[in-house]
Amino acid sequence: MEFIKFGTLVNTHGLKGEVRIKSDSDFKDERFKKGNTFFIDKKIEVTVKSHRAHKNLDLLVFEGYNHINDIEKYKGLDLFIEKDKLEKLSDDEYYFFELEGLSVYEDNKLLGSVKEIKESPANPLLILSMKDKDVMIPFVGEFIINVDIENKRIDISTIEGML
Repeated sequence: MEFIKFGTLVNTHGLKGEVRIKSDSDFKDERFKKGNTFFIDKKIEVTVKSHRAHKNLDLLVFEGYNHINDIEKYKGLDLFIEKDKLEKLSDDEYYFFELEGLSVYEDNKLLGSVKEIKESPANPLLILSMKDKDVMIPFVGEFIINVDIENKRIDISTIEGML
């Protein structure tokens, strides 16, 4: 079984088994839908009982974990989903994990690689790791020319001052 990490259980919230999740998921509404299952530390399968957003975190309750004492032992552990349970996306959509590590080119010149992807209110941002700095590139059609997952390559077009 191949797993994809999508978050970390950072703390408990209250006494009734609710937990705070720092999520790296790109489809939170789908990922945390009631009844969905995933794994804590690739070992413990849990089912979502409820979900709500709170500040910059996601608050979840898992079925069968109704008290802080049931869930506290999992603080700090990562959350995973089975790769084969991910929904098929359309040709112009990508999961964040697919983009991480890809080489980024402009005019066939290697600029660096995708270090991570961050959500922003407007659109996702590629964090491009270059030789001496990290640069944010909005993941929008204006700047992203082509994404080739098979060849691990993204071609971009930037504006003056972006890099």
